[in-house]
Amino acid sequence: MTPHVLTVDTEVRDLRTADHLLHTLAAELALPEGTFGCTHLVRGERPHVALSLTLPSEPLLRTAQERLTARGHEVSPGSPDTVGRAVIYPGVSSLTGTLTIADVLTHSAIDRVTVLGATGRPSPETRLVTGDHVRPQWQTGELVLTAMPAVGGTLVPFEVPDPTPCCADH
Repeated sequence: MTPHVLTVDTEVRDLRTADHLLHTLAAELALPEGTFGCTHLVRGERPHVALSLTLPSEPLLRTAQERLTARGHEVSPGSPDTVGRAVIYPGVSSLTGTLTIADVLTHSAIDRVTVLGATGRPSPETRLVTGDHVRPQWQTGELVLTAMPAVGGTLVPFEVPDPTPCCADH
């Protein structure tokens, strides 16, 4: 499959809002299985979160581009960078509850799981408590989920859905 990628530039400044926008756009466009939707942090004079959609065919790309442009979105070809954070990807809907690493790798587009502070890969039998929020990132062409150790020898995704803001107690 030759990927067909477009970027949607947004005024969104936080990941939670960007995730919601990606899901909204995917539903409005009726995007098929096999679509990847990622967030990308854009730095510089106007820091914000851009979105990318990787579609399985050129006709789907053209249709998505036309519909997004007609709705007033700023759309450009390609991806803003190579390290997008995947929100929509094949198998994401199956990553709920507690799963083994083998299940995660078998039933989703995730290529690899790494653990913070560990030198090797986790055992396929290691359990991952997803919290129904699994956001892998592209790293050198692989979709990689970073996890961290948790209670009872389990793992949890490094990114949590509701992070505590820095200095929340001040």
